[in-house]
Amino acid sequence: MATLEAIEEAKKQREYIQKIKEIITAQDAKRKKPLTACVVTFGCQMNARDSEKIVGVLTEAGYEIIEDEEQADFIIFNTCSIRENANTRLYGHLGNLKKFKRKNPDMRIGLCGCMMQEPHVVEKIKKSYPHVDLIFGTHNLYQFAQVLYESLLSDELVIELMDKNPLIVEDLPSVRKFPFKSGVNITFGCNNFCTFCIVPHVRGREHSREPRDIVNEIRALVKDGVKEVMLLGQNVNSYGNDFKDGFSFADLLREVDQIEGLERIRYMSPHPKDFTREVLEVMRDSKKICHQIHMPLQSGSTSLLKRMNRVYSKEQYLEVVRMIREILPDVSLTTDIIVGFPGETEEDFEDTCDVVREARYDAAYTFIYSPRVGTPAAKFPDQVPADVSKRRFDYLLHLIQTISAKESLRFVGTTQKVLVESVSEQDETLLTGRLDSNLLVHFKGDRSLIGSMVNVTLKESKGFYYFGEIEA
Repeated sequence: MATLEAIEEAKKQREYIQKIKEIITAQDAKRKKPLTACVVTFGCQMNARDSEKIVGVLTEAGYEIIEDEEQADFIIFNTCSIRENANTRLYGHLGNLKKFKRKNPDMRIGLCGCMMQEPHVVEKIKKSYPHVDLIFGTHNLYQFAQVLYESLLSDELVIELMDKNPLIVEDLPSVRKFPFKSGVNITFGCNNFCTFCIVPHVRGREHSREPRDIVNEIRALVKDGVKEVMLLGQNVNSYGNDFKDGFSFADLLREVDQIEGLERIRYMSPHPKDFTREVLEVMRDSKKICHQIHMPLQSGSTSLLKRMNRVYSKEQYLEVVRMIREILPDVSLTTDIIVGFPGETEEDFEDTCDVVREARYDAAYTFIYSPRVGTPAAKFPDQVPADVSKRRFDYLLHLIQTISAKESLRFVGTTQKVLVESVSEQDETLLTGRLDSNLLVHFKGDRSLIGSMVNVTLKESKGFYYFGEIEA
């Protein structure tokens, strides 16, 4: 249940939204056209959910949301700090926008998200990109309306950052990307401190939302037309570890499973060290929880996993995989793998390939190790040469694709429920939807089906997606 402090904070932020709306209305009248805004999101599903909240505030404040950042009057970048290329992409966007801001005196540029919690990044922004107008971080996302209001009244860069904040502020506007599905945060922060990861440093220590608040949010979403929810957290299966009553992730799944009108439940991401048989049994007994698990491996080498501070061995990970497949034989298993972590030998890399061969993932997201300032691994000796990392990456990618293509064939010829999401981006004559496994399927159908659940027979596999026919 929301604390009094959180309720008061939400009320205050709504007052700021109204103040912004007054400013926007006056500017619209003067310009004789609406002010526009664009939100650009980098990173994970949690960032995507945060961006929906940002869009909600902007929409309620009177901005017209558009997709073209170069034409927008206000552009906000919700940043990610997991890999270096996310930083590079952001700096490229900022450099490009400089000329557009000269042409548009109304243009404002805002930055938020994980990168903004890194002091060296903020210093670089201040020095190299003086055309940025406002910066805030992960801990005070709920104060976005207040920060924007202060920026609209100032010609100087407005920076509002917190080192930590356990306050969870509910009841603020949100506009979903899809009206029929939504992410729902169940935890914030992370306690794992993997040596390669900056997330615990920028999102803070882990804390769980109250079950009642989560269930009430999902009920409200279902009432608003949502058919599928994804429970979000940096480590969802450690949910409840900070509670005194022993309420666990399995307990939460049971509660959510009882919500009438909800048709699908997913979650992202679990940690191998916290995976329990009880969670799998809840999934087995549910008709709503998707038999899809994304369980990051990172490396198959026990010695490298120790250096990563992953707190499990190669064999312990494979034991979890065997348990998953025993209880959920039809499961779709996906993972994350890092190639070229400092000190990785050919033997270490072969251990990773061994796990891939046994786990037989439906898909794997592979990355070449990227040093992040502020993490222990960035200072580790024995950094792997780029050409060695690239060779290993290419080999692993081919191995994964070969296995995934074979695994996908097991579903060809079956008829499965599909949540229709959109018209296909590649072929406007086709619709695109997601299977229980979260893989895509393309099929012919009327656009009126978007947002509904339909039965589709899978006719052909393309490895990571299917072509199918809707059941008559």
